[in-house]
Amino acid sequence: MGDVTTQPSPSGSDPVPNRIHARPVPRPGRLVAAAIVLVLAAMAANALVTNQNFRWDVVWLYLRDVVIVRGVMWTLILTFGSMAIAVVLAVTLAIMRRSDNPVMRWVSWAWIWFFRGTPIYTQLIFWGLLAVLYPRLSLGIPFGPEFFSFRTDDVLTAFWLALFGLAFNESAYLAEIVRAGLTSVDPGQTEAAKALGMKDGKIMRRVILPQAMRVIVPPTGNETISMLKTTSLVVAVPLTFELTYATSAMGNRQFLPIPFLVIAALWYLLITSILMVGQHYLEQYYGRGFGTTTRRRGRGRGPGGKQAAIAAAGTVQEDVNREVTP
Repeated sequence: MGDVTTQPSPSGSDPVPNRIHARPVPRPGRLVAAAIVLVLAAMAANALVTNQNFRWDVVWLYLRDVVIVRGVMWTLILTFGSMAIAVVLAVTLAIMRRSDNPVMRWVSWAWIWFFRGTPIYTQLIFWGLLAVLYPRLSLGIPFGPEFFSFRTDDVLTAFWLALFGLAFNESAYLAEIVRAGLTSVDPGQTEAAKALGMKDGKIMRRVILPQAMRVIVPPTGNETISMLKTTSLVVAVPLTFELTYATSAMGNRQFLPIPFLVIAALWYLLITSILMVGQHYLEQYYGRGFGTTTRRRGRGRGPGGKQAAIAAAGTVQEDVNREVTP
């Protein structure tokens, strides 16, 4: 514990009489640990900057190359496109898991079981072989007439196969996240909404989902960042437009794989940093009213800022007969 002293303040300078001024106990171990960490960080930075094998001149030269930027754009399209499809599927699967219909529950469970139980790289390989497994796809009545058919290669290109492969795999993980968020809402909310005459669909949209977003948003943000890096596996389809393949191909052609891998890492770090900032503000927005408020600039700073604000508001009447222990 720290040293506690009670000092009388001049009249009118402090609205709280006999405020306690606590001094924290000095902890030299923290200072030593911080100094060690700073030294190690400086050593790591020095090893990165001064090592000529990284070829930083090549990194800065090709960092904004048109092929690299195009790879970044395709990576972003795959990331946000697959996440949009996955979110829709995940909400549908989570609602199916909560359904009273056993067919809906078992279909949802089988989908989640399959896509969570097999590696994403293996799934993408099978998506790439879809035209070999099914050269022709059709829609119709099973064991009956066909309404229409088409060649798989003509409609499902490598981009669509990669997009659907990423989205279907991600939907299985997001479905469990959404289900956890829906379960976190008090059942009394649903009962109260039904007592007001609201239908199940409206209850889900207006009552359950807005409250569940506080639990759903943080892990969904993490899954989005993970999806950004998972797009590097679409070479299994094969799709050769995304960032990792573009930088690897350029590095192999010039016999300089390391600087081009550094370029890819820098782009991934930049996009991830932007996504983390967006996730932070989304968490703040959906966390309002749940005790997750943060300190705003200019408020509550300095010793006794909150106490001073309460006293200055004049909403609390002080007991003149109370005893103050010095």
